[in-house]
Amino acid sequence: MANAASGMAVHDDCKLRFQELKSKRSYRFIVFKIEEQQVVVEKLGEPSDSYDDFMASFPADECRYAVYDFDFTTNENCQKSKIYFVAWSPDTSRVRMKMVYASSKDRFKRELDGIQVELQATDPSEMSLDIVKARAL
Repeated sequence: MANAASGMAVHDDCKLRFQELKSKRSYRFIVFKIEEQQVVVEKLGEPSDSYDDFMASFPADECRYAVYDFDFTTNENCQKSKIYFVAWSPDTSRVRMKMVYASSKDRFKRELDGIQVELQATDPSEMSLDIVKARAL
């Protein structure tokens, strides 16, 4: 297990599942949570899952990290994909939780080699599909 600067450990399963998403495209998305002083995998999205399925995976009042493998077509009509990192920190979550997630984010993100775009969201509108599409191109 890797040890984060904030004292937060990153479970090996997080890196393993991320590698499977990146190289084998085994998952559409992965949602992570901090539990007992370590980042762990909370949910794995099937390759056929939609962006709506991804959005429905976030609790309304708790912070989460997530990665999403976004497929899109460029203006030149090329098929591409980008891996997004989402830091979900809703206004309704507890202050201490927000602080723990904020202080651990950069260290955790460094463990996941291959992140191309980062989004920080405090409500669902800040990570809508339109925003994801706009950041992809």
